[in-house]
Amino acid sequence: MSFKTSFDTYVCVGDTIRTQEDGFEIVARIEQDESEQAPDEINEGFWPSLYIDHPGFIGPGNGFRQRFDKAQAEAQAIMDAWEADEWFYCGVVLSIALQGITLETHAASLWGVEANYPGSDNSYLLSVANELLPEALSCGHAALKLLYERTTTNIRV
Repeated sequence: MSFKTSFDTYVCVGDTIRTQEDGFEIVARIEQDESEQAPDEINEGFWPSLYIDHPGFIGPGNGFRQRFDKAQAEAQAIMDAWEADEWFYCGVVLSIALQGITLETHAASLWGVEANYPGSDNSYLLSVANELLPEALSCGHAALKLLYERTTTNIRV
């Protein structure tokens, strides 16, 4: 059970991939994460540090200054790309339908996922969608069961 196609290497809000499982159609879509926090506000150890008691400590050993300079340049490049709106945090949201009838528009989701992250091909988005697939299917089966129970208990002979 998995999505067969992946998201593009550059994604936009609203992009989707689809699969069929157990007669259901499951759609994974990219939604904008409403958090307005920058990466260095979310990740306490985002900026590298030479101090052992700081979250971004790069570790001791030979070449620590070169490792620090490299980590600092990488962090700055990520922040520059963030500020230029080249990447964003998103939610991967799965909806589930049966025979063209949407049972649940938000069957499963994961938020705070990096989309178009510098140096990434967005393959992680497919992994997230596949990990959410069992939850979405469970939600679809539950919705179908509820519909069945409601329709059969309301039928009068």
